[in-house]
Amino acid sequence: MGSELKIAELKWIEEHLDELSELLVKVVDDGASIGFLPPMRKQDAANYWKNVLSPDVILFVAKLNNHIVGSIQLHLSTKQNGSHRAEIAKLMTHPEYRRNGIGRLLMQKAEETAKQMERSLIVLDTREGDPSNRLYSLLGYIQAGRIPNYAKSANGELAATIFYYKNC
Repeated sequence: MGSELKIAELKWIEEHLDELSELLVKVVDDGASIGFLPPMRKQDAANYWKNVLSPDVILFVAKLNNHIVGSIQLHLSTKQNGSHRAEIAKLMTHPEYRRNGIGRLLMQKAEETAKQMERSLIVLDTREGDPSNRLYSLLGYIQAGRIPNYAKSANGELAATIFYYKNC
């Protein structure tokens, strides 16, 4: 996959709306806990993406052969007492392209950008038991806590979330 894979920042959603919406539908319908429940309608996904970008949100995508196969968001704190921190949100890899290092590359790009923007603390959370927990630990994130019954799954069960942090 190597040289065909590129990580890029998206400044505009419109020209990528269809691909981003397809990615979100695939990831949610595959069971990812990123704030939505399956089945996900493409129109709901499009409505979500239309409102993602703002001055405090940076969106990166992973493109393989010029096709979006993953994304990640870096949310910059705008609070006066939080100008040193950022949050990782909505790390997604298309189910057909998982286990190829895409998530790791997206995380590394988000971390590099956070450092360039003089953010010394990154936080994130993920559902307990998801494969992403292993990735975050391997990348040096430290588990800060666990909140039970945090997120509802498609079958109505409540799952815990794990909060992580990393000093850059």
